[in-house]
Amino acid sequence: METRPILFFDSGIGGLSVVKEARILLPGRPYVYVADDAAFPYGAWEEEALLERMVGLFADLLDTYRPVMSVIACNTASTLAIHRLREAFPNEVFVGTVPAIKPAAERTRSGLVSVLATPGTVKRQYTRDLIRDYAAKCHVRLVGSENLAALAEQYMREGFVDEAAVEAEIAPCFVDQDGRRTDIVVLACTHYPFLVNRMRKTAPWPVDWIDTSEAIARRALALSANLPAPSSAAHGGGDGNGNGADIAHFTSGAPAEGYRRLLSGFGFRMR
Repeated sequence: METRPILFFDSGIGGLSVVKEARILLPGRPYVYVADDAAFPYGAWEEEALLERMVGLFADLLDTYRPVMSVIACNTASTLAIHRLREAFPNEVFVGTVPAIKPAAERTRSGLVSVLATPGTVKRQYTRDLIRDYAAKCHVRLVGSENLAALAEQYMREGFVDEAAVEAEIAPCFVDQDGRRTDIVVLACTHYPFLVNRMRKTAPWPVDWIDTSEAIARRALALSANLPAPSSAAHGGGDGNGNGADIAHFTSGAPAEGYRRLLSGFGFRMR
């Protein structure tokens, strides 16, 4: 019996932070990782154009891979398009990624929280509604980083990043006001966890960095209880050389060699 895969989608390779957690909780299925690198970065797109692109892209992806579930491992794409995708494909299961504003509001002691995101996520009404609904008693600073996702991609490809550039991008997150300081920074982009050690190193004071990757994987796990079980012969991952059951799909059709090595290390073979 064929086992249908779980599809993970991001504008680049940041969604691998979610894949890493999902592999622990959902090891029994093949995975498909889709990077819309031809359109990276999403933060620069106009909303209607990006919506049209995503709906058209998913029409092809769902037909090609027939996933049992699609995880939109991208805050910008989720806050913009998750409702439209569910309307366009009502028989499909979608898991979205949204900024962890509610847990941040519950955990802050100073009442000063920053949300570090792409400009697209920052300007989205969805994000502002989360603040209204769950963090009305906090001072939430929205920080739209123009460059941090690209810096994370560089770091993942090359193993090097300019720490001064990271420091400049995160600096607006840190507020010192009336004797209180920011104590939580929400990482509202799946690329950012890959740079969190550099962020800790360059931050002016310690904060709690909230990464939602595990929460997304747990949501996928909860929804999987209602889906057809994988066959006993199914397996995810690979042999570490890109020879496993899992597939990586780059919309450009020509990913850089650094991406190929990285995805191979995650057990994906290039389609």
